[in-house]
Amino acid sequence: MDTIAPRFARCEAARNAGAFVLGVLSSLETKNCWTMAELSGHATPDKLQHLLSRAKWDADDIRDDLRTMVVDAFAEPDAVLVIDETGDLKKGDKTVGVQRQYSGTAGRIENCQVAVYLSYASSKGHALIDRALYLPKSWTDDRARCADADVPDDVGFATKPELATTLIERALDAGVSARWVAGDEVYGADPDLRKMLHDRQVGYVLAVRRDTVVPTDGGSMRVDALAGMVSEAAWQTMSAGAGAKGDRLYSWAWLTTREDPGTGECSVLIRRNDDTGELAFYRCYSPHPVPLATLVRVAGRRWTVEECFQSSKGLTGLDQHQVRTWTSWHRWTILVMLAHAFLAVVTAAQRTREHPNPALIRLSVNEFRRLFIALVLTPLHAIGHRLLDWSVWRRKHQRRAQLCHQKRRSQPQ
Repeated sequence: MDTIAPRFARCEAARNAGAFVLGVLSSLETKNCWTMAELSGHATPDKLQHLLSRAKWDADDIRDDLRTMVVDAFAEPDAVLVIDETGDLKKGDKTVGVQRQYSGTAGRIENCQVAVYLSYASSKGHALIDRALYLPKSWTDDRARCADADVPDDVGFATKPELATTLIERALDAGVSARWVAGDEVYGADPDLRKMLHDRQVGYVLAVRRDTVVPTDGGSMRVDALAGMVSEAAWQTMSAGAGAKGDRLYSWAWLTTREDPGTGECSVLIRRNDDTGELAFYRCYSPHPVPLATLVRVAGRRWTVEECFQSSKGLTGLDQHQVRTWTSWHRWTILVMLAHAFLAVVTAAQRTREHPNPALIRLSVNEFRRLFIALVLTPLHAIGHRLLDWSVWRRKHQRRAQLCHQKRRSQPQ
């Protein structure tokens, strides 16, 4: 909070940002301006709502501070930028970016809001460092609707790979130390994203569909057809990283393709689950020759962004916002990402200080948060909480909502 405090025009806004961050770090089951304001001893949620909507500060400044904090903590020459999107289920049609669309979180088409996120991952740890809200054409083609949601006039339609390209370029332009990019099929299928990485001499391991066609010595072929031509002796068993039950072991095959990236090497990486026979495919590029183990490691790092989504939603309420506008969404997400990065960075630092104990698993982000709540937040909030004032405020608000609802129902249809 000392780092980001200068980003706010007024000290009151900085204090409210501190209350917000402590609120999303807390054990509150539901994290919104009401519950977090009550936890902080505010008489109403007005201060936190003002922080998200009208206070003078730029979320992009906080994003830069967040990125610096994460990269300083986890920097490695062969670190990976991982790109992925996630959906948050929402009701109605007023919240910016919401429409019926596919949500990977739900696994089906739902009324939801989708955003693309960029995470930074290395052997030291991982955390989210940037994000971009996806606006469907139903929004960008309706400028009046965009104006109601505070969307800037210069924001037009952009595909998810285009948003990902912007996030990656912004990180690289800021000097982020990363040698690789990883992502799923949405990003592996985009030639413009791959070309940008070729031009910037950044390696990638991007998942692709099984029907993806690539150039080979024998002509253009689908990647699943290539898998059928691999001899059993060519498969190598390697770990894609440690999981909850130990190393994630798969068999891997690696074939060179005939693409011309200018400089460097292009290839196809195939992963096989030996228990189920399931195959996964990746397009790969490296500015310089690398061993198969390096590409396998990068492919395994792609799952770190899923862990970021799970912990940032489950621990710090990334998806629990009740904001509707463009400005409020960007402010909510960056402060939540900051809180989550704090957990990730300090947990990693504590791991390096602990003496190895074979009787204990390594300290997790979840366990560190429990300790932080018990040792820091609980004593901090042990003072009187204006509970009676909040009870009165809630009852007044609920009564007003009840009267409005009754009035709408009484009006002729």
